[in-house]
Amino acid sequence: MSEFEIIKRYFHWESRDPTVVVGNGDDGALVQVPAGFELAVAVDTSNSGVHFPSTTPAHAVGYKSLAVNISDMAAMGATARWFTLSLSLPEVDEAWLRDFSSGLKSLAESEHLSLIGGDTTRGPLSISVQILGLVPQGTRLLRLNAQVGDVVCVTGFLGDAAAGLALVQERLSLPEAEAQYCIKRLNYPSARTVVVDFLIQHAHACIDISDGLLSEAWHLARQSGVTIELDANSLPYSPALKLLPLEQRQAFALTGGDDYELLFTLPAEKIGLLDQYFSQIHLPVTILGLIKEAKPAVRVRGAENFQTSGYDHFKY
Repeated sequence: MSEFEIIKRYFHWESRDPTVVVGNGDDGALVQVPAGFELAVAVDTSNSGVHFPSTTPAHAVGYKSLAVNISDMAAMGATARWFTLSLSLPEVDEAWLRDFSSGLKSLAESEHLSLIGGDTTRGPLSISVQILGLVPQGTRLLRLNAQVGDVVCVTGFLGDAAAGLALVQERLSLPEAEAQYCIKRLNYPSARTVVVDFLIQHAHACIDISDGLLSEAWHLARQSGVTIELDANSLPYSPALKLLPLEQRQAFALTGGDDYELLFTLPAEKIGLLDQYFSQIHLPVTILGLIKEAKPAVRVRGAENFQTSGYDHFKY
């Protein structure tokens, strides 16, 4: 198959979005940004053997390559609307392309996203997705607005995806049901779009957890110029992780990464809104700590031996 046959067969999706003026098939795409909105843009690259094991099913690779970008949009208080895809392939494997396209398309359709362009080329397996979203003017969430006195909160559970990777790499053993749960959390992360409305109304700052809780907390602390104090005893664990020894599950939760949960800060006077809202959407939320002072630092009570650096592509 030629490059253009690949695009036509697997990635030429008709868009019903009236804001897409020109989509797939031209030198570039054109979209209309409604009045009163700002355009949010993010890009993420996933390389085989680095961001996902080479044995990862193609359907999961397609799904996750888009999910991680939707998570970035949610962390900024934006609603994802359009995306482009750059795909590098070592060879034309039609079964792989069919499953990859299916995983990508299933999430795009469920989130009402339009694929509006991209590129394909020969090379090591690599997927780059650029995503564009809309955020009402004046409501964007950034990493630099955390304030002294805020509480630090996180959605969902932490460490499941890191445990899933350890299972795939045969560094960990769990009962079958718990193992499959963790591997699914690794391969099919849930972008927390459901909390965007709450966050843009009440949160001061937000970041998604891709490279580990401590790493993301440090980014937030540094850019806001504040000290974040976390309590390791408050880390939220799934039933699967509770089967592991404390130090092991702490390591997965604090430094493992790939959770794509949202870490956000909230004025203390709004704590009462947390349970009220999150119980309605059936998503756990946990208060992990406080912002203590106007000096960039991260401290963890109960797990002082962990470093805050997190994953770095050029150090590992």
